[in-house]
Amino acid sequence: MDADEIAAGRARWQARYDAARKRDADFTTLSGMPVDPVYGPPEGVAYPGFERIGWPGEFPYTRGLYPTGYRGRTWTIRQFAGFGNARQTNERYKMILGAGGGGLSVAFDMPTLMGRDSDDPQALGEVGHCGVAIDSAADMEVLFDGIDLAGVTTSMTISGPAVPVFCMYLVAAERQGADLSTLDGTLQTDIFKEYIAQKEWLFDPEPHLRLIGDLMEYCAREIPRYKPLSVSGYHIREAGATAAQELAYTLADGFGYVELGLSRGLDVNVFAPGLSFFFDSHVDFFEEIAKFRAARRIWARWLRDVYGATSEKALWLRFHTQTAGVSLTAQQPVNNVVRTAVEALAAVLGGTNSLHTNALDETLALPTDESAEIALRTQQVLMEETGVVNVADPLGGSWYVEALTDKIEAEAEEIFARIRQLGGEGPHQIGPMTSGILRGIEDGWFTGHIAESAFVYQQALEKGDKRIVGVNCHTGTIAKDLEILRISHEVEVEQRRVLAERKAARDDAAARAAVTLMVEVGRTGENMIPAMLDAVRAEATLGEICDALRAEWGTYREPARF
Repeated sequence: MDADEIAAGRARWQARYDAARKRDADFTTLSGMPVDPVYGPPEGVAYPGFERIGWPGEFPYTRGLYPTGYRGRTWTIRQFAGFGNARQTNERYKMILGAGGGGLSVAFDMPTLMGRDSDDPQALGEVGHCGVAIDSAADMEVLFDGIDLAGVTTSMTISGPAVPVFCMYLVAAERQGADLSTLDGTLQTDIFKEYIAQKEWLFDPEPHLRLIGDLMEYCAREIPRYKPLSVSGYHIREAGATAAQELAYTLADGFGYVELGLSRGLDVNVFAPGLSFFFDSHVDFFEEIAKFRAARRIWARWLRDVYGATSEKALWLRFHTQTAGVSLTAQQPVNNVVRTAVEALAAVLGGTNSLHTNALDETLALPTDESAEIALRTQQVLMEETGVVNVADPLGGSWYVEALTDKIEAEAEEIFARIRQLGGEGPHQIGPMTSGILRGIEDGWFTGHIAESAFVYQQALEKGDKRIVGVNCHTGTIAKDLEILRISHEVEVEQRRVLAERKAARDDAAARAAVTLMVEVGRTGENMIPAMLDAVRAEATLGEICDALRAEWGTYREPARF
């Protein structure tokens, strides 16, 4: 790019920056030195390829979505939490919000994630252990008791039974008196990554896509600020994928959901802003920063050039980041504080929109109050003390970071091409990327490549080529064992008792009739969300709703592969 084009871009950025709202804050170094909101090539100097880097708030958004960077608005501190029953988790949420957290992120227990009630035989021993148990709208009311759902953005990390759980969230907000059309938050809903990595599905892919399409339609029409899909790379990376695989598989899944929306006749400029993303921030500092920058650039280009989006917000890749759970070690767990801080800093320098920092004891158990506070304070130290919020994309123009960004992008593009090839030549009713994803799931293509990457890394660890402090180097320590959070068996006993009482107190015939009607609606082309909401309002449980759909649509079992 020649010097005149660069100067014109700087002028466009300056005009947008001047017009944007900025925080009332001190934008100087610790020593009091003023810093500019963004840096670029010196005046009058050409920079080949600068159109791929650009300015913050301009296509291709490599340097961020907003001209102000974090001077306009810092990232949202959204700590992921959930354990035991709804009352216990409600107390943790109030602690997080009271300590300065900006939003909530709900972790559900395994029975809930699998669409099972707490009294289901398959739930035995699992209730409340890896998240909060939610059986009905009444539990959701308790979960958010005293928390204004109309005023707090809430993320829910659940995919298989995401739609009925979302309906319970809406009914809880409704019972608070909230205007549902104003709700803001994110539902994960990403079923592709379940087949690829996490394995928490209910049905075959097609029924899940039917429900997701209904959800996208409903939110676009009724709750425009709510994001019905958070396309998740986090679980793909945690399963052993490389940074480039995480990026490529995640964005390919996102393209599949764009094709789903288009196949429903939705306007990409209307529904695409409702798609968000969820990435892992691992411990290789510069690789992660490059991954995030490449992600924004790829998404903007594909949405514009492949899927025909024309509005700026449809081109924006907005993402939440969680530090890498898989990087945490049971050995010398205090070291995890350092790992988490480095990973969080990479996410921030990569321009994340919201962030969860893992607690030092999460490799052993759910976090204690003390370790959860340390994790929260880690973000607050980065935000308040380090100066990283003062300059947009401060590493932009670094020879290393730009080369790494380009390399990861190129690897991702190669993977996209292979996924589309998997779909074959024939047209798919949803779209070519979707066809390739479904074939890749069926053939074990994704899981095979992830397993190979995980194996290669494990070999490197065992040879000592890759090092983890406290595990295969620097193993001596004077640290003592941690006190960890333990979930009492009484949580399950009490949850089952309360569930039995609620079932006995409801109008059972009305609840069962509402579930039956929901299934009947599912046999038509009508949107299922209103009927599912009616079932939830009648206090039908999550297990009852999901069991009725399992009876109608069957269940999915992953083919055995050797």
